[in-house]
Amino acid sequence: MNISERTEKNKPIEAVSIYFNKMKGASRMNTGFDYIDSLISAAGVFMAVGVICLLAFAFQYSVIMGPLGASCVLVFVAHKGPLSQPRQIIGGHILSTIAGLSIWSIFGKDLFILTITLVVVLIIMSFTKTMHPPAAASALVAVNFETGWGVLIPIVIGVFLIVFISMIYNNLFPKRQYPQYWL
Repeated sequence: MNISERTEKNKPIEAVSIYFNKMKGASRMNTGFDYIDSLISAAGVFMAVGVICLLAFAFQYSVIMGPLGASCVLVFVAHKGPLSQPRQIIGGHILSTIAGLSIWSIFGKDLFILTITLVVVLIIMSFTKTMHPPAAASALVAVNFETGWGVLIPIVIGVFLIVFISMIYNNLFPKRQYPQYWL
């Protein structure tokens, strides 16, 4: 066996090795931890989730707590991130909920429809530059719990409240600015 034959035999093994090496990660995470910033974030989440709880229970749609609560975590813990900005939160939740409710109204609820809903919502958020992962959960909640169109009202009110509370609260602290951008 010559060198070129040995090299050809090793290509699949090398490809598998490269594939699994990608799973190690590109770099190490910064292990520095800012306790004060974490407490500030936790207090903001506490306030916003408290308001969202009142809203959810007032409208009798407690199922919206999951998606909106996750958005609260993002806007207070990762307030500088691109997925935490107002366009993504407001647009993502509203468009996703409308898409989910539309799909549910036409096709009803089943496992395949839940899957299709998530795919459609991800495409919509990608095209509109409103990618916000918790918003995808709003669509799934609308379909899975068959909430009806009434759920759109507390979702819309909730996302505006989250952005408003985050703007007021995050900007109280010198090292925080929210939002980073609007559009």
